[in-house]
Amino acid sequence: MNARQIVTAGLLAGLVFALQVAMAGLPNIEPVTLLLILYTLYVPKLAPLIVCAFILLEGVTYGFGIWWVHYLYVWPLLAALTHLLRHNSSRVVWTCFSGAYGLAFGAMCAIPYFLAGGFYAGVSYWVSGIPFDILHCLGNAALMFFLYKPLSRCLEFIGKSVN
Repeated sequence: MNARQIVTAGLLAGLVFALQVAMAGLPNIEPVTLLLILYTLYVPKLAPLIVCAFILLEGVTYGFGIWWVHYLYVWPLLAALTHLLRHNSSRVVWTCFSGAYGLAFGAMCAIPYFLAGGFYAGVSYWVSGIPFDILHCLGNAALMFFLYKPLSRCLEFIGKSVN
């Protein structure tokens, strides 16, 4: 990996984090899913580094509590699933995928609570977050539907310059 790729990965990770912080006032409406999907599609060599940097930024900023543990598998899983579906360029498919991922996010995040507190702790964590998962689904789908094409063009250009 050369210096241009490392700097680009750092800037793209910083962008994800900054936008997530900027939108923190909106309940579970965030650009992280959108951007990590697009990064995996258009700068695939940098995506693992971007995901790791983003996860680390979250922990350093907000602390490394039990809430952070799920970040260690939720965001890499998103990148891996995106990589498997990478040959699809349909905005509708990516809109449905990102919405479904938002809906499933709470269930995936409940896993550490299942392990730390048992079945009832995990279920109560998951069920109490379902309204936020619905908002997450709708937010992810809306962001992907409206921003997929314009951001794809930008990232296609970036991808060509770092590959």
